[in-house]
Amino acid sequence: MSEHSNSRRDFVKKSLLASAAFSIIPRHVLGGPNFIPPSDQLTKAVIGVGGMGQGHLTYEGTKLLAICDADGKHLSNTVNKVGNDVKGYRDFREVLERPDIDIVHIATPPHWHGIMSVMAAEAGKDVWCEKPMTRTIGEGKRVVEAMKVHGKIFRLNTWFRFKSNFYGMGTPVKKLKKVVDSGVLGWPLKVTISGVTGFNWKFYWVGKENLAPQVVPAQLDYNMWLGPAPEKPYHPHRVHGTFRGYWDYDGGGLGDMGQHYIDPVQYFLGKDTDSPVKVEVDAPQQHYDAIGTWRKITYTYADGCQIILDGENKDKNAAYIEGPNGKIYNGFKSTIPNLEGLIDSLPDPEEQISVFSESVRTRQKFALNEENGHRSATIVNMGIIALRLGRTLEFDPVKQEFINDEEANRLIDQPARTSWAY
Repeated sequence: MSEHSNSRRDFVKKSLLASAAFSIIPRHVLGGPNFIPPSDQLTKAVIGVGGMGQGHLTYEGTKLLAICDADGKHLSNTVNKVGNDVKGYRDFREVLERPDIDIVHIATPPHWHGIMSVMAAEAGKDVWCEKPMTRTIGEGKRVVEAMKVHGKIFRLNTWFRFKSNFYGMGTPVKKLKKVVDSGVLGWPLKVTISGVTGFNWKFYWVGKENLAPQVVPAQLDYNMWLGPAPEKPYHPHRVHGTFRGYWDYDGGGLGDMGQHYIDPVQYFLGKDTDSPVKVEVDAPQQHYDAIGTWRKITYTYADGCQIILDGENKDKNAAYIEGPNGKIYNGFKSTIPNLEGLIDSLPDPEEQISVFSESVRTRQKFALNEENGHRSATIVNMGIIALRLGRTLEFDPVKQEFINDEEANRLIDQPARTSWAY
C-alpha cells in the first residue's frame, strides 16, 4: 500500500496557514489563554475507538463531536452507538483541522501517542492521552516541549496518584504519600512491584515470531494504523488486541501496566522531576520484534532509593515499601504501630486538579501532566531499552540520555517512517 500523500510536514504547513484565518481558531483561544465562558460546554474528539476509546466517549464537562479509527468496522459500530450528531473519520488529521473541537482524546496504540499529542498541540487542541504516555523517551521530550510552546493542557490517563484505591494496597496513594513524607520509614526506600505486593505484570502480552504475511482486511487502513512504525507485513496478531506483544507498538506487560504501577511510586517518593540513574535487568534474550517476558528489573536513584519489578514473584515475603525503620505490605499492613492514627495526624499532600475539564477551563496543569507523566514514562522506557539490549544501563536524569552507551541512546529516538518524521 502506498504512503499517504499528506505527510506530517504537509499537515503542519496547512495548520499554520489555516491558523491565520479567524474562522478556524479554536473557540477557547479567541478570548485569550484563560477564556472559556462557564456556560460554554467543552467539545472533544476520540481517536481510536476499538478498545480503550469505548470507555471515554463521555466524561464530565464535555460533548463528543467526532471519533476516528483506521478500522472501518470499529468506526461504523461506534458511530451507530453514539448517534448522527457525532461524525466519524478514518484520518485523524481531518479531526485536528476542525476549529470546533477543544480536546483530543488519544486512545490509539502507544506508537501513535507521541506524534498525535504533538500534532494536536500544533493544531490548538488540549490533549487527554492514554498510557503509556509515549513509546520512547525522545517522544516524551517532544510532547513536553510542544505543550509548552503551544500553551496546551495535557492529561495522561492513569489516575492512581490522585484517586481510587491503588491495586493490592487497598488504599488511595494519598495515604502512602503522607507516610513517606513523614519520614517514619526512614530513607532510602525500596519499592517492590510484584504479584506478592498486589500487582499483575500481564505476561500474556507476548509476541509471536516469524509471522506469515496475510491479506489486510478490507475495513482496515493498515498503512494508517502503522503510521510512524516500521513497515512490516500485515498479520492479525500485530494489530488491535494483541499489538502490545511487539516492540514497534508497545512494551508488553511493562508497557501496558508500567505507568499505572510506577507513576504513583514516583509521586510518593518525590521524584516527579527526577529519573533513576541505573536500570538492571534479569531476563531471557529478547527477540528483535516479538516481546518476551522478564524475571526482574531494578531501578536505582542517585539517593539510593530503588524500584524493583519482580516478574517471577520470587520474593514471597516482599514488602511493598521498605525503609530502614519500617515496612508497608500488600493490603496496607505495616510494621509501623498505629499507622492509621499517624496518617490522621499528618498534613495532606498539596492539592491537585483531578478533573480534566477544570484544567482546560482554568489553564492550570492537571495532576498528571506532560512533565511528571514524561518522567514516569521514562522509567518504563528505560526498562524496555535495557530489556531489548539485555544489559545494565546508566542514565543521566538531567540530559535524559544513557551514559557511554551509543546503542542505548539510539533507542531514545527511534526513526519514524519518512512521511511521519518529526
